[in-house]
Amino acid sequence: MNDFWQTVAEWLTPEKLAAGFSALLLLAVGALVARLVSRALWRLLSAQLDPQPALLVRRASYYALLLLFVVAALHQLGFNLGVLLGAAGVFSVALGFASQTSASNLISGLFLIGERPFKLGDVIEVSGTTGEVLSIDLLSIKLRTFDNRYVRIPNETLIKTQFTNLTRFPIRRLDLTLGVAYKEDVNRVRAMLLDLAHKNPLCLEEPEPLFVFQGFGASSQDLQFSVWTTRENLLKVKSSLQAEIKTAFDAAGIEIPYPHISVYTGAETAPFPVRLSETSAEQRD
Repeated sequence: MNDFWQTVAEWLTPEKLAAGFSALLLLAVGALVARLVSRALWRLLSAQLDPQPALLVRRASYYALLLLFVVAALHQLGFNLGVLLGAAGVFSVALGFASQTSASNLISGLFLIGERPFKLGDVIEVSGTTGEVLSIDLLSIKLRTFDNRYVRIPNETLIKTQFTNLTRFPIRRLDLTLGVAYKEDVNRVRAMLLDLAHKNPLCLEEPEPLFVFQGFGASSQDLQFSVWTTRENLLKVKSSLQAEIKTAFDAAGIEIPYPHISVYTGAETAPFPVRLSETSAEQRD
């Protein structure tokens, strides 16, 4: 007990109290300076860079300045910085071996920041997951899916996996696959589809719509009809245009067939009719 009070008395000397007060003052000033400088850098760079690089610069400057003031405060308290740096070096080596995955994600994050394949607010698709980019950090990116789920994807996964940026370009092409009966006139169907695209205000005139005869299917003539629209209106066009096509085909009597099988007894004969008689039905029951 006497040793404890002797130690307390040594720390309560005017010199130690002054050193402690100076260290606390340095920490307070350091936190304030780091916050002000990082905020000023954010305002300066946000007008020239994308939001994500500016945010990373803000965070890096804040922690770097705060670390300098922490080191100065420790020096004020009388700590041997050489011993601390040596211990930090040993700790860094041990941490490096223990966190190889984090290091890989960190390096991958630097590549993503440098390459900039997407930015905040873009919609990307990764391994079947589609969502809006909320954050691009050094270890991972964060997505918000369209059903409002929060998804974290490690940066290493993005480097090794193919992903798609759905909103990188301002316009998108919508491909619709259609089938019409063999009795229908393909040129008439083509003219009707082009007319529907021209009347739809969300479809772009340039690039112009595309009509492709894909081939002869099992029960239909297979067609592809493609229109261009802005990325914001893609889902609206997909819904409205398909409804308009169905309405127009019904009004014009154009048949959209479903899969069926016709049995022929010869090249020049009509399809062989198949009927279920009452006697056959009773025997089957």
